[in-house]
Amino acid sequence: MSDRKVKSKTRVARGAEAHQYGLAAERRALLWLMLHFYKLLGRRVKTKAGEIDLIMRRGNVIAFVEVKASDDFDKAIEALSPHQQGRLVRAASLYVAARPALHALDMRFDMVLVARGKLPRHVPDAFRP
Repeated sequence: MSDRKVKSKTRVARGAEAHQYGLAAERRALLWLMLHFYKLLGRRVKTKAGEIDLIMRRGNVIAFVEVKASDDFDKAIEALSPHQQGRLVRAASLYVAARPALHALDMRFDMVLVARGKLPRHVPDAFRP
């Protein structure tokens, strides 16, 4: 087998591992939020503008949650770029526009940071559009 094929398979394996880690982080984030009395409205919701990791509701607030997993919280919080913030805002707007019952709720953009060996960290109102 050529070096190129070995490197390609290694890259694919790393990508699959990262994907699984991300899914596990989303499950941990969801459980954490539910333990703090948030109700799940949607998970991995796809819109024309992109995917929303979690859509949660607590009282009169609908939270569009981006889950970031990393080795530590500092790396995780830096992983949400301005481009991703814009994508999340556009996706949230499309989601709410299609659901008139949600129009009266306050919209918020949260993050849940997941780091190995630590409890998740919820960052309410992580950014404003």
